[in-house]
Amino acid sequence: MGGELAIRPIERGDFEAWAPLWEGYNAFYGRSGPTTLPDEITRTTWARFFDDAEPVHALVAERDGRLVGLVHYLFHRSTTAVGLTCYLQDLFTSAEFRGGGVGRALIEAVYDQARAAGSPRVYWQTHETNATAMRLYDQVAEKSGFLVYRKEI
Repeated sequence: MGGELAIRPIERGDFEAWAPLWEGYNAFYGRSGPTTLPDEITRTTWARFFDDAEPVHALVAERDGRLVGLVHYLFHRSTTAVGLTCYLQDLFTSAEFRGGGVGRALIEAVYDQARAAGSPRVYWQTHETNATAMRLYDQVAEKSGFLVYRKEI
């Protein structure tokens, strides 16, 4: 699987390497083809990573000079905690690097960022059919027991 894995904050010059990972993540969740996210969402998401007024952050996994994974997370207020809560929103590893510790390293890096921010909790959601990812998640976190409901408005 190559050289040493490095987890680092995303940089402005990473767009060309980040974009295929972002596209792969969205394709995994069925947001490709006729249901592709509009370019405006991708451009806005990218810009938020570099806007100090935004609570959205990104880390990337790099191996041998190549981006092989991404994680996006944000901090928000909660009615059940004083400190900010960290929501791990997007996590993706290139198919050829899955099973090599990339996802775990990205999750652990988010845990480190949350600790540094004084956040008492990191949480995320995944699709109920994502059994491969859930094997990892069961090792690094606890299921909350909550189900997600939503309505597009």
